[in-house]
Amino acid sequence: MTATVPPSVPTPTTAPLDFTAMLSDRARKMTASAIREILKITQEPDVISFAGGLPAPELFPLDDVRAAMDAVMTRYGAAALQYSTTEGHLPLRQFLAERAGITPGHVQIMTGSQQGLDLLGKILISEGDIVLVESPTYLGALQSFQPYGPQYMEMPTDEEGIDVDALEGLLQGLKASGKRAKLLYAIPNFQNPTGRTLSKERRERLVNLTAEHGLLVIEDDPYGQLRFSGEPAPSLYQIALDRVGGDPDHSHIIYSGSFSKTLVPGLRDAWVQAAQPIIEKLVQAKQGADLHTPTLNQMIVTELLPTVLPRQIELIRKAYGERAQDMTRHIKAQFPASVHHTVPQGGMFLWVTLPEGVDTLPMLARAVERKVAFVPGASFFALGGGQNTMRLSYSNATPEQIARGVKALAETISETVK
Repeated sequence: MTATVPPSVPTPTTAPLDFTAMLSDRARKMTASAIREILKITQEPDVISFAGGLPAPELFPLDDVRAAMDAVMTRYGAAALQYSTTEGHLPLRQFLAERAGITPGHVQIMTGSQQGLDLLGKILISEGDIVLVESPTYLGALQSFQPYGPQYMEMPTDEEGIDVDALEGLLQGLKASGKRAKLLYAIPNFQNPTGRTLSKERRERLVNLTAEHGLLVIEDDPYGQLRFSGEPAPSLYQIALDRVGGDPDHSHIIYSGSFSKTLVPGLRDAWVQAAQPIIEKLVQAKQGADLHTPTLNQMIVTELLPTVLPRQIELIRKAYGERAQDMTRHIKAQFPASVHHTVPQGGMFLWVTLPEGVDTLPMLARAVERKVAFVPGASFFALGGGQNTMRLSYSNATPEQIARGVKALAETISETVK
């Protein structure tokens, strides 16, 4: 029997493609998330991670989600598994609209608030547009906006959030030079990364000032319902809506909300509420991105709204409040006196500032050796700086982990800071 000779593989006659050279200019501007990269090195089960802003999984309403899924499948059948409208599940939009005092036509459901930021960047930012961001600001927003070519300008912040006096001077300076900002991005409630909250007085001034200068504002509010101390303040969106007599089509504030921090992040349900022309363009942008947010997920969330959502919010507020208190107590007792930290009134984060000249990036490797991780702060500054800062998250850590993690971090910091 004659053996079969396999065909020879032809020798390539051309050089391999340079895929990097074929990337678009927009793709070249994309950057990796520093937080996601850090999470890769903290996967070992014995590493206490204060790095990722992860909700506490032991608080997820597993039985309620299971029951909601059964109820949805019983009520909707195959329709729950079918394609749906880009705008989103109408009962969900009606709930959000009623809560905000607007119509469902002013609400667009998103597959996570990160998608909302990306699509808002796509429809609003042209190459070279001036975009104002807090200093520091949310890394994910910078990552979303960057491919669209903005020119960032930073707004100074302090313990009450954005320094509105400084913002006014910045806007007047732009106007005097014949320039204008296009967009302002802010997290007024329990800001990521600092945990700070914009005061009520500053909120009102910010809304009025940006309206006077014809400046669009994206109010990113994933943590707003997670207040565990202090007095609630109205959203920028609500202040602006009151300012224009309740007409959302005359409001310059674009509000972004999410169920990821109050229910579960895995369903990826979020929303944007804005003037109709903004919503119309978001619908078109979303059609090109993913057609629509998963139908089943939206229906499950809607099923959870009447009873489970309020219960979850109270449960999370209590747990995160206790964990924040634990972390700040251990920090005060063990960190060097020259190291300062914020005291959040809600949310998931606090911000640590070390003396000038200290770099927290190389400090991370030494901390991981002690089995604790954090996020170096430099990644949160649009224009650089912040090497002497770090972000800590307390939401996904037990009291015992907080005690051990802060102790290990204090030892790491004390090697450099006296």
